[in-house]
Amino acid sequence: MIYVSESAKKQINTIMTTSSKIDASYFVRVSVTSGGCSGLSYNMDFDNESQPEDQVFEHNGVKVVTDLKSFLYLFDSTLEFSGGLDGKGFQFVNPNASRTCGCGESFAV
Repeated sequence: MIYVSESAKKQINTIMTTSSKIDASYFVRVSVTSGGCSGLSYNMDFDNESQPEDQVFEHNGVKVVTDLKSFLYLFDSTLEFSGGLDGKGFQFVNPNASRTCGCGESFAV
């Protein structure tokens, strides 16, 4: 399962309702790629096309989709959002990460 915090849900809903390019057919796609100072990086985008190997979750009213390989790294993670002057935007709280970089955008297992 991939979880979505209340703050992330509110921000996702705001983006989806204010963007003229995103409609109700879209969902949140998250993935993990090689790169970043800790070895792996998080990616998040809006998408409306499913792939054959996609893992689909719905938590807190938000549909989250990831590929199978990324799910192995993201299992039991929570998508958070932090705003304000010192906020970091969207970030993952990942219990599988053995270390993260200072900015929180990359991690290692």
